[in-house]
Amino acid sequence: MFEGIIGNEKIKQELIKSIDSNKYSQSYLFLGIPGIGKKMIAIEFAKMLLCNSEKKYCNNCKSCIEFDSNNNPDFTIIEPDGNSVKINQIREIQSKIYEPPIISDKKVYIINDAEKMTVEAQNALLKTLEEPPEFITIILIGSDESNFLSTIKSRCLIYKFNPIKIEQIEKILSEKFEIENDLEEIIQASEGSIAKAIELIENKEIYQSINELFSNNTNSLIDFLKQASFLYKLQENQNEVLDYINVLLFNKVKLNNKYLDCINIVEDTKKRLKVNSNYNMSIDNMLIKIWEVIN
Repeated sequence: MFEGIIGNEKIKQELIKSIDSNKYSQSYLFLGIPGIGKKMIAIEFAKMLLCNSEKKYCNNCKSCIEFDSNNNPDFTIIEPDGNSVKINQIREIQSKIYEPPIISDKKVYIINDAEKMTVEAQNALLKTLEEPPEFITIILIGSDESNFLSTIKSRCLIYKFNPIKIEQIEKILSEKFEIENDLEEIIQASEGSIAKAIELIENKEIYQSINELFSNNTNSLIDFLKQASFLYKLQENQNEVLDYINVLLFNKVKLNNKYLDCINIVEDTKKRLKVNSNYNMSIDNMLIKIWEVIN
């Protein structure tokens, strides 16, 4: 099992061992940055839990066959409804959770992006985690541990996933994409996330424009802002864009320490945007401050 899923070998082996020994938790919390395989591992683990064979990962029993065709009635994935996982979604789980499994001897629920549960949703889920039916396993998947109530975390077996190793990301990118330039910057900006690395490649024109922006020297603030005008269209990708800018700036620190100040400016911009500051005004402020530092 877990074939084709890169990284976090220790966690995968521990999950397989728990199946083989029939000693597993009824509630898990998978934590780690986005794009490193947490959801894929959770889904494979769910398939193993539901397998009707003594082998527990046979791929041939009714449960496995139905699972592979997305028709296993004992398996449910909950995704955020908009920007959050709402209390009504948790109540829907609770309305069915005590119903016995249909084709397996267990039921598995995965809540993806579970840190987006509202406080009300987490409190509602807590009641289920405290006294779950014996045939239930719930897997929460999240990126930000601080967004989970301590009472939720105390009820879960927590696995903290590591970023993917640089050499593994490089191998995947080299095999799947033809990349001639900027591979080093892409790998650095990915921060160990395969999904983020692929996103960078699929939007390589944007990142090439960022490279050009910080490679060209200009004495005019107006010209600098004009060249940077494309940044104002990238609000939906703001985190990836700002992370990539800082990778480029970090590489320039080797040439001149003044770029450390630029990195701090970008980090301050990220903090402002996180508390819902106006995007265009924040980018304006960032660009002007960076230009003042580098000129």
